Amino acid sequence: MTKTVFMGTGHYVPERVVTNHDLTRWMETSDQWIVDRTGIHERRWVSEGMSGAEMAEHAAKEAAEKAGISLDEIDCIVLATLSPDHTFPGTGCFLQQRLGLPGIPALDVRAQCSGFIYGLSVADAWIRTGQYKRILMVGTEVHSTGLDVSTRGRDVACLFGDGAGAVVLGPSEDDRGILSIKLHADGKYAKSLWIEAPGSCLHPRIDEELIRQGRHYPKMKGRHVFTFALQKMPEVIHEALHESGLSLSDVDLIIPHQANKRITEQVAKQLGVDQEMMFSNIEKLGNTTAASIPLAIYDAQRQGRLKRGDLLVLASFGAGFTWAAAICRW
Repeated sequence: MTKTVFMGTGHYVPERVVTNHDLTRWMETSDQWIVDRTGIHERRWVSEGMSGAEMAEHAAKEAAEKAGISLDEIDCIVLATLSPDHTFPGTGCFLQQRLGLPGIPALDVRAQCSGFIYGLSVADAWIRTGQYKRILMVGTEVHSTGLDVSTRGRDVACLFGDGAGAVVLGPSEDDRGILSIKLHADGKYAKSLWIEAPGSCLHPRIDEELIRQGRHYPKMKGRHVFTFALQKMPEVIHEALHESGLSLSDVDLIIPHQANKRITEQVAKQLGVDQEMMFSNIEKLGNTTAASIPLAIYDAQRQGRLKRGDLLVLASFGAGFTWAAAICRW
Protein backbone atom coordinates (compact mmCIF):
# COMPACT_ATOMS: atom_id res chain seq x y z
CA MET A 1 0.00 0.00 0.00
CA THR A 2 1.43 3.37 -1.02
CA LYS A 3 2.00 5.90 1.74
CA THR A 4 3.33 9.44 1.67
CA VAL A 5 6.77 10.00 3.17
CA PHE A 6 8.74 13.12 4.03
CA MET A 7 11.78 12.98 1.76
CA GLY A 8 13.47 16.23 2.76
CA THR A 9 12.93 19.37 4.82
CA GLY A 10 14.02 22.99 4.39
CA HIS A 11 13.61 26.30 6.16
CA TYR A 12 14.22 30.01 5.91
CA VAL A 13 13.88 32.74 8.52
CA PRO A 14 14.82 36.39 7.96
CA GLU A 15 18.06 37.72 9.39
CA ARG A 16 16.34 40.52 11.31
CA VAL A 17 15.77 39.54 14.95
CA VAL A 18 13.10 41.52 16.84
CA THR A 19 13.29 41.01 20.60
CA ASN A 20 10.66 41.79 23.19
CA HIS A 21 12.86 44.69 24.29
CA ASP A 22 12.69 46.06 20.73
CA LEU A 23 8.89 46.03 20.93
CA THR A 24 8.96 48.24 24.03
CA ARG A 25 10.15 51.10 21.79
CA TRP A 26 6.84 51.03 19.92
CA MET A 27 4.26 49.99 22.51
CA GLU A 28 3.58 49.87 26.23
CA THR A 29 4.76 46.41 27.11
CA SER A 30 7.67 44.58 28.68
CA ASP A 31 9.77 41.51 28.07
CA GLN A 32 8.31 39.89 31.21
CA TRP A 33 4.70 40.62 30.15
CA ILE A 34 5.22 38.97 26.76
CA VAL A 35 7.18 35.97 28.07
CA ASP A 36 4.67 35.29 30.85
CA ARG A 37 1.73 35.26 28.42
CA THR A 38 3.27 33.69 25.31
CA GLY A 39 6.69 32.18 26.04
CA ILE A 40 8.12 34.25 23.17
CA HIS A 41 11.47 36.02 23.61
CA GLU A 42 12.13 37.05 20.00
CA ARG A 43 10.86 36.64 16.45
CA ARG A 44 12.18 37.21 12.92
CA TRP A 45 10.79 39.95 10.69
CA VAL A 46 11.56 40.47 7.01
CA SER A 47 13.57 43.38 5.70
CA GLU A 48 11.83 45.72 3.27
CA GLY A 49 11.02 44.09 -0.06
CA MET A 50 11.32 40.44 1.00
CA SER A 51 8.28 38.38 0.04
CA GLY A 52 6.74 35.12 1.17
CA ALA A 53 7.61 33.59 -2.20
CA GLU A 54 11.27 34.55 -1.77
CA MET A 55 11.46 32.92 1.65
CA ALA A 56 9.63 29.86 0.29
CA GLU A 57 12.17 29.62 -2.53
CA HIS A 58 15.06 29.33 -0.05
CA ALA A 59 13.20 26.71 2.00
CA ALA A 60 12.14 24.75 -1.10
CA LYS A 61 15.66 24.54 -2.53
CA GLU A 62 17.01 23.23 0.77
CA ALA A 63 14.18 20.67 1.02
CA ALA A 64 14.88 19.41 -2.51
CA GLU A 65 18.59 19.13 -1.76
CA LYS A 66 17.90 17.22 1.46
CA ALA A 67 15.52 14.94 -0.47
CA GLY A 68 18.26 14.20 -2.99
CA ILE A 69 16.25 15.38 -5.98
CA SER A 70 16.60 18.15 -8.53
CA LEU A 71 14.00 20.89 -8.66
CA ASP A 72 12.74 19.72 -12.04
CA GLU A 73 11.64 16.44 -10.42
CA ILE A 74 8.97 18.35 -8.44
CA ASP A 75 5.64 17.84 -10.20
CA CYS A 76 3.29 19.81 -7.91
CA ILE A 77 3.41 22.72 -5.46
CA VAL A 78 1.04 23.10 -2.51
CA LEU A 79 1.59 26.32 -0.56
CA ALA A 80 -0.13 27.31 2.68
CA THR A 81 -0.29 30.96 3.78
CA LEU A 82 -2.62 33.50 5.34
CA SER A 83 -0.40 36.39 4.19
CA PRO A 84 -0.27 36.07 0.39
CA ASP A 85 2.17 38.33 -1.43
CA HIS A 86 -0.80 39.74 -3.37
CA THR A 87 -4.58 39.33 -3.29
CA PHE A 88 -4.17 37.32 -6.49
CA PRO A 89 -2.66 35.31 -8.02
CA GLY A 90 -1.65 32.82 -5.35
CA THR A 91 1.82 32.92 -3.82
CA GLY A 92 2.37 29.37 -5.11
CA CYS A 93 2.51 30.74 -8.67
CA PHE A 94 5.15 33.29 -7.70
CA LEU A 95 7.13 30.51 -6.03
CA GLN A 96 6.79 28.33 -9.13
CA GLN A 97 8.23 31.12 -11.27
CA ARG A 98 11.14 31.65 -8.87
CA LEU A 99 11.94 27.92 -8.95
CA GLY A 100 11.74 27.77 -12.75
CA LEU A 101 9.05 25.07 -12.87
CA PRO A 102 6.53 26.20 -15.51
CA GLY A 103 3.52 24.02 -16.21
CA ILE A 104 3.18 22.13 -12.93
CA PRO A 105 0.15 22.86 -10.71
CA ALA A 106 0.52 25.39 -7.90
CA LEU A 107 -2.21 25.39 -5.28
CA ASP A 108 -2.58 27.89 -2.43
CA VAL A 109 -4.28 26.72 0.78
CA ARG A 110 -5.94 29.29 3.04
CA ALA A 111 -6.57 27.43 6.29
CA GLN A 112 -4.48 29.78 8.43
CA CYS A 113 -2.69 28.08 11.35
CA SER A 114 -3.94 24.69 10.15
CA GLY A 115 -2.83 25.40 6.58
CA PHE A 116 0.16 23.09 6.57
CA ILE A 117 -1.82 20.04 7.74
CA TYR A 118 -4.72 20.88 5.42
CA GLY A 119 -2.23 21.11 2.55
CA LEU A 120 -0.58 17.90 3.69
CA SER A 121 -3.93 16.12 3.37
CA VAL A 122 -4.26 17.26 -0.26
CA ALA A 123 -0.70 16.23 -1.10
CA ASP A 124 -1.14 12.87 0.65
CA ALA A 125 -4.26 12.06 -1.35
CA TRP A 126 -2.57 12.94 -4.65
CA ILE A 127 0.50 10.85 -3.89
CA ARG A 128 -1.47 7.82 -2.67
CA THR A 129 -3.56 7.83 -5.86
CA GLY A 130 -0.47 8.19 -8.03
CA GLN A 131 -1.48 11.53 -9.52
CA TYR A 132 1.84 13.14 -8.49
CA LYS A 133 5.11 11.64 -7.24
CA ARG A 134 7.12 14.57 -5.89
CA ILE A 135 5.11 17.29 -4.17
CA LEU A 136 6.64 20.41 -2.66
CA MET A 137 4.60 21.35 0.43
CA VAL A 138 5.39 24.83 1.78
CA GLY A 139 4.21 27.08 4.59
CA THR A 140 5.32 30.70 4.32
CA GLU A 141 4.24 33.84 6.16
CA VAL A 142 5.06 37.56 6.24
CA HIS A 143 3.14 38.85 9.24
CA SER A 144 5.30 41.83 10.16
CA THR A 145 4.09 44.13 7.37
CA GLY A 146 0.47 43.79 8.54
CA LEU A 147 0.68 44.23 12.30
CA ASP A 148 -0.48 47.13 14.42
CA VAL A 149 2.86 47.74 16.13
CA SER A 150 1.45 50.06 18.79
CA THR A 151 -0.08 49.78 22.24
CA ARG A 152 -3.50 49.37 20.59
CA GLY A 153 -2.33 46.22 18.78
CA ARG A 154 0.18 44.80 21.25
CA ASP A 155 -1.83 41.69 22.20
CA VAL A 156 -1.52 40.45 18.62
CA ALA A 157 1.64 42.18 17.39
CA CYS A 158 3.88 40.56 20.00
CA LEU A 159 2.89 37.07 18.85
CA PHE A 160 3.82 36.89 15.19
CA GLY A 161 7.00 36.24 13.24
CA ASP A 162 7.96 35.70 9.60
CA GLY A 163 9.45 32.61 8.02
CA ALA A 164 9.04 29.67 5.65
CA GLY A 165 9.29 25.92 6.00
CA ALA A 166 9.14 23.32 3.22
CA VAL A 167 9.04 19.56 2.76
CA VAL A 168 9.32 17.34 -0.28
CA LEU A 169 6.80 14.51 -0.19
CA GLY A 170 6.90 11.29 -2.16
CA PRO A 171 5.52 7.72 -2.31
CA SER A 172 6.78 4.77 -0.28
CA GLU A 173 5.76 1.13 0.07
CA ASP A 174 7.42 0.50 3.45
CA ASP A 175 6.07 1.09 6.96
CA ARG A 176 7.03 4.77 6.98
CA GLY A 177 4.77 7.63 5.97
CA ILE A 178 1.53 9.42 6.79
CA LEU A 179 -0.87 7.10 8.61
CA SER A 180 -3.89 9.36 9.13
CA ILE A 181 -5.02 12.98 8.89
CA LYS A 182 -8.07 14.55 10.49
CA LEU A 183 -9.38 18.01 9.56
CA HIS A 184 -12.09 20.18 11.16
CA ALA A 185 -13.51 23.70 11.02
CA ASP A 186 -16.30 25.74 12.60
CA GLY A 187 -17.07 29.04 10.87
CA LYS A 188 -19.33 30.11 13.74
CA TYR A 189 -16.17 31.46 15.35
CA ALA A 190 -14.65 33.04 12.25
CA LYS A 191 -14.69 36.54 13.71
CA SER A 192 -12.91 35.51 16.91
CA LEU A 193 -9.62 35.70 15.01
CA TRP A 194 -9.68 37.59 11.73
CA ILE A 195 -8.80 40.58 9.57
CA GLU A 196 -11.92 42.38 8.43
CA ALA A 197 -10.51 44.61 5.69
CA PRO A 198 -9.80 44.83 2.87
CA GLY A 199 -12.62 42.53 1.87
CA SER A 200 -14.66 42.03 -1.29
CA CYS A 201 -17.86 42.17 0.80
CA LEU A 202 -17.02 45.77 1.74
CA HIS A 203 -17.84 48.70 -0.56
CA PRO A 204 -15.18 49.90 -1.11
CA ARG A 205 -12.87 47.10 0.01
CA ILE A 206 -10.70 49.58 1.90
CA ASP A 207 -10.90 53.32 2.59
CA GLU A 208 -9.43 55.92 4.90
CA GLU A 209 -12.09 55.39 7.56
CA LEU A 210 -11.46 51.64 7.73
CA ILE A 211 -7.75 52.31 8.06
CA ARG A 212 -8.30 55.01 10.70
CA GLN A 213 -10.34 52.53 12.75
CA GLY A 214 -7.61 49.89 12.42
CA ARG A 215 -9.97 47.37 10.82
CA HIS A 216 -7.20 46.26 8.43
CA TYR A 217 -5.22 44.83 11.36
CA PRO A 218 -5.69 41.34 12.84
CA LYS A 219 -8.09 41.12 15.78
CA MET A 220 -8.27 38.28 18.28
CA LYS A 221 -10.48 37.30 21.21
CA GLY A 222 -7.52 35.80 23.01
CA ARG A 223 -9.29 34.02 25.86
CA HIS A 224 -11.83 32.51 23.46
CA VAL A 225 -9.09 31.21 21.15
CA PHE A 226 -7.11 29.84 24.09
CA THR A 227 -10.11 27.97 25.51
CA PHE A 228 -11.09 26.35 22.22
CA ALA A 229 -7.51 25.40 21.37
CA LEU A 230 -7.20 23.53 24.66
CA GLN A 231 -10.37 21.61 23.87
CA LYS A 232 -9.93 20.86 20.18
CA MET A 233 -6.22 20.02 19.88
CA PRO A 234 -6.26 17.07 22.31
CA GLU A 235 -9.55 15.87 20.76
CA VAL A 236 -8.20 15.79 17.21
CA ILE A 237 -4.93 14.15 18.30
CA HIS A 238 -6.88 11.30 19.93
CA GLU A 239 -9.11 11.07 16.86
CA ALA A 240 -6.17 10.75 14.46
CA LEU A 241 -4.41 8.20 16.69
CA HIS A 242 -7.60 6.13 16.92
CA GLU A 243 -7.89 6.17 13.12
CA SER A 244 -4.36 4.74 12.95
CA GLY A 245 -5.02 2.09 15.59
CA LEU A 246 -2.48 3.73 17.89
CA SER A 247 -2.40 5.43 21.30
CA LEU A 248 -0.37 8.14 23.00
CA SER A 249 1.92 5.46 24.45
CA ASP A 250 3.12 4.75 20.90
CA VAL A 251 4.06 8.40 20.21
CA ASP A 252 7.67 9.60 20.21
CA LEU A 253 7.13 13.31 19.50
CA ILE A 254 4.26 15.79 19.17
CA ILE A 255 4.81 18.92 17.09
CA PRO A 256 1.93 21.36 17.65
CA HIS A 257 1.38 24.59 15.78
CA GLN A 258 3.49 27.16 17.59
CA ALA A 259 0.72 29.55 18.66
CA ASN A 260 1.58 30.19 22.27
CA LYS A 261 3.89 28.34 24.66
CA ARG A 262 1.15 28.35 27.29
CA ILE A 263 -1.21 26.51 24.92
CA THR A 264 1.47 23.90 24.20
CA GLU A 265 2.05 23.36 27.92
CA GLN A 266 -1.65 23.05 28.69
CA VAL A 267 -2.27 20.66 25.78
CA ALA A 268 0.47 18.40 27.16
CA LYS A 269 -1.31 18.41 30.54
CA GLN A 270 -4.66 17.66 28.90
CA LEU A 271 -3.09 14.71 27.06
CA GLY A 272 -1.27 13.55 30.17
CA VAL A 273 2.12 13.48 28.45
CA ASP A 274 5.50 14.80 29.55
CA GLN A 275 6.35 18.32 28.38
CA GLU A 276 9.45 16.89 26.70
CA MET A 277 7.21 15.09 24.23
CA MET A 278 5.83 18.46 23.01
CA PHE A 279 8.33 20.14 20.72
CA SER A 280 8.52 23.93 20.89
CA ASN A 281 10.62 26.57 19.17
CA ILE A 282 8.23 29.50 19.62
CA GLU A 283 10.59 31.29 22.02
CA LYS A 284 12.91 32.14 19.08
CA LEU A 285 10.48 32.42 16.16
CA GLY A 286 7.09 33.48 17.51
CA ASN A 287 3.91 32.35 15.78
CA THR A 288 4.61 31.83 12.08
CA THR A 289 1.15 30.40 11.34
CA ALA A 290 1.26 28.06 8.31
CA ALA A 291 5.07 27.99 8.49
CA SER A 292 5.25 27.00 12.16
CA ILE A 293 4.86 23.22 11.80
CA PRO A 294 7.39 22.74 8.96
CA LEU A 295 9.84 25.06 10.74
CA ALA A 296 9.40 23.02 13.92
CA ILE A 297 9.87 19.75 12.00
CA TYR A 298 13.12 21.14 10.61
CA ASP A 299 14.37 22.18 14.05
CA ALA A 300 13.32 18.89 15.66
CA GLN A 301 15.34 16.98 13.06
CA ARG A 302 18.32 19.29 13.44
CA GLN A 303 18.28 18.86 17.22
CA GLY A 304 18.05 15.07 17.00
CA ARG A 305 14.56 15.05 18.53
CA LEU A 306 13.01 13.48 15.40
CA LYS A 307 14.62 10.32 14.01
CA ARG A 308 13.82 7.76 11.35
CA GLY A 309 11.15 5.36 12.57
CA ASP A 310 9.72 7.74 15.19
CA LEU A 311 5.96 8.09 15.47
CA LEU A 312 5.25 11.79 14.97
CA VAL A 313 2.03 13.67 15.72
CA LEU A 314 1.35 17.04 14.07
CA ALA A 315 -1.48 19.16 15.49
CA SER A 316 -2.89 22.62 14.88
CA PHE A 317 -5.61 25.06 15.85
CA GLY A 318 -6.25 28.49 14.40
CA ALA A 319 -8.45 31.06 12.73
CA GLY A 320 -11.63 29.84 11.15
CA PHE A 321 -11.75 28.14 13.62
CA THR A 322 -9.80 25.31 12.03
CA TRP A 323 -8.07 22.40 13.74
CA ALA A 324 -6.29 19.33 12.45
CA ALA A 325 -3.89 16.49 13.27
CA ALA A 326 -1.69 14.11 11.31
CA ILE A 327 0.03 10.88 12.39
CA CYS A 328 3.28 10.02 10.62
CA ARG A 329 5.87 7.26 10.88
CA TRP A 330 9.04 9.27 10.19
